[in-house]
Amino acid sequence: MAARIEHRAEFSRGIADVFTAVAGREAVQARLDAIGGHNARIVTYSHDGDQWRFVLHQGVTADKLPSFVRTLHRGDLVVEREHTWTKTGDTYTGAVKATVSGVPGDIGARTDLVAEGARTVLRTNGEVKVHLPFVGGKIEGFVAGQVTDLLRSEAEFTAQWLGEPS
Repeated sequence: MAARIEHRAEFSRGIADVFTAVAGREAVQARLDAIGGHNARIVTYSHDGDQWRFVLHQGVTADKLPSFVRTLHRGDLVVEREHTWTKTGDTYTGAVKATVSGVPGDIGARTDLVAEGARTVLRTNGEVKVHLPFVGGKIEGFVAGQVTDLLRSEAEFTAQWLGEPS
């Protein structure tokens, strides 16, 4: 069984501005500096035509993990997030894959950035699967909740980056 990830954020700026705030190198670095966690950094970043790809390294210190996670994993967690984006016409579609050190499983999501009327909408839909008997579901729920909280924080940062009122 997998836990779902669903998030939607709306912005009043145009799609090109929002994309730059979501996936531009300067904005990605600023977002990592502000909310990226322990030892956050851009591992790689590339842009070629209508394709973007970047890999982020983020850490969660052991003291910020719930006790049931600490019993299964000693020490800090390291999260590697690979983002890919493609521009097609006036929209951007993306995919995110993440791995968490010491946790056997998959985290993946599809992202869409589209214009809806006068707004630009960023949608993320994905799932978390953890391959551990008996406790996998509990970890999936925890991770999905953490990812959703991170997406919410990143959307708030993006709105601030764009100069939108909170």
